[in-house]
Amino acid sequence: MIALQRRLVAVLAADVAGYARLMEEREEETHGRLMRLMRGVVEPAIADHRGRLVKSTGDGFLAAFDDAADAADCALAIQRGFAEAAAAEPEAPSLLFRMGLNIAEAIIEAHDIFGDGVNLAARLQGNAEPGGLVVSEAAARALEGHEGIELADLGELTLKHMRRPARAFALRPRGSRPAPPAPALPPLPDDRPSIAVLPFRTHPPDSEGDYFAEGMIEGIIHILSGIEALFVLSRASTLSYAGTSPDPRAVGRALGVRYVLSGSVHRAGLRLRIATELSDAATGGVIRADRHDGLASELFDIQDRMAAQVVASIAPAVRGRELARAMRKHPDSMTAYDWLLRALDLLYRTERESFDQARGLLQQAVAASPGWSVPHSYAAHWHLIRAAQGWSPELRRDFAEAAQLAARATECDAQDARALAILGHVLSFAQRRHEEAREALDRAVALAPSLDTAWMLSSLTRGYLGDTEAALRHAERALQLSPAGHLLFFAEQVLSQAHYLRGDMRQAILWGRRSLVRRPTHAPTLRSLAAALAAEGMAEEAREMGARLLAVDPAFTLARYAARTPLGGAALDAFLAHLRAAGLPD
Repeated sequence: MIALQRRLVAVLAADVAGYARLMEEREEETHGRLMRLMRGVVEPAIADHRGRLVKSTGDGFLAAFDDAADAADCALAIQRGFAEAAAAEPEAPSLLFRMGLNIAEAIIEAHDIFGDGVNLAARLQGNAEPGGLVVSEAAARALEGHEGIELADLGELTLKHMRRPARAFALRPRGSRPAPPAPALPPLPDDRPSIAVLPFRTHPPDSEGDYFAEGMIEGIIHILSGIEALFVLSRASTLSYAGTSPDPRAVGRALGVRYVLSGSVHRAGLRLRIATELSDAATGGVIRADRHDGLASELFDIQDRMAAQVVASIAPAVRGRELARAMRKHPDSMTAYDWLLRALDLLYRTERESFDQARGLLQQAVAASPGWSVPHSYAAHWHLIRAAQGWSPELRRDFAEAAQLAARATECDAQDARALAILGHVLSFAQRRHEEAREALDRAVALAPSLDTAWMLSSLTRGYLGDTEAALRHAERALQLSPAGHLLFFAEQVLSQAHYLRGDMRQAILWGRRSLVRRPTHAPTLRSLAAALAAEGMAEEAREMGARLLAVDPAFTLARYAARTPLGGAALDAFLAHLRAAGLPD
């Protein structure tokens, strides 16, 4: 029997962002360009940095190095090579690698390598931005003191098919601008009890059932968000705690809340056992612990009871009528709910393929329970996210479908605040019906005072209307409700835009830079930051942002933007003038 060869290696995993979409749109050009770049950029870079190309994966590669510094330098060289190729051939399909780097002991074979450490590199790669590199904690330690690079701590990431979160770092060439320290937001205007609901754990641990345990808090958060007496953090802000059992005091310090609700779910056939703990984040003490046993079909009643217990414990003055109003209608079947949770597990990821899968799951949820508003409202949100990400092949069609789905959701349940917020944004952004939009968004905020999406979209509409003070207040409230997580970049971008429209360019620049570090290819952030820099007289950096915007959106012109933006009048004239000063073409 031949002994397996095992040794410590630096594993570099890479794949092309959005490759499936590029192949669908321009198959032969995309494949041919990737093969040329593999031969002309990737293979020489790996050889120059003393690495070994283990295998090509169709849309990427796996490489191994003896030294982490060589692997990191190789990754940056490849990214530079791809950027130079894109600049030289702007009409060719734009290819950008997502990359992940880990150091681990691996099983070495002639044409492949195996092991958990190899899997971790691949999972980290999936969390990198296009053109970016994410490294593990082990790789970051090995790279300490390495000249020419900077590491930005991304915290604990929950990775697909990995039981435990992994601490990760974004690696950039030295000189890249790190996220500036966050300015202080104004304090909350009242002393309402604040709470974070953490993703529930599966018991025993079950990676296949994680989506159910993590997703079921959506129903609890929905109810709590409708209680005016509470301040409830968004689901996005707590997802990083999935699969963990953190100290409530640490959660309180990190998220700025007074209370933490955590729990676990055990499914056995048709039966459920759910255990919850409501903790005081100041002391770490448990205020109440509950166990709920029942059939899976009783889940929605159990969620209602859990929410009611939380309200009774931390906001006992809330009347039963208000609590009943906050509780939404239940679906007709557990099947619809299961489809919804599977969709939510994919909807908020940044990978195009996972995001696209979410749409089909939402459609199945709608089909399984046509009168349930929730999948309709999330499906409407799906179309808005696709438009915002620049993934829409036909913007008007996505907006029309979003409007239709949001209207259907409000028909099913007039109390669905998310649907009202999305409908308001479509009325404002796509149809320029700003006053009607404001009414819908105001109602959404009234129905769900802790719904961050409603506050963000309301800020945008207030800005279009010229009510810049309200735009700023609403953006600040959205950020307070969503202080962490994968949607933080959007809240920061909305706040940056509000400051720009109000005329405070320094604050616009500061928040725009923070947003851009989290999502370097977000076109709205690049636009507003380029304009703010130009307005502040920072011409060189403004032109840099303009160039980055053109790399993300090569077809951008001021005329095309003016035709589709809801901004108007003097605000639009000033914005276009600032973008022109940033080097963007007419």
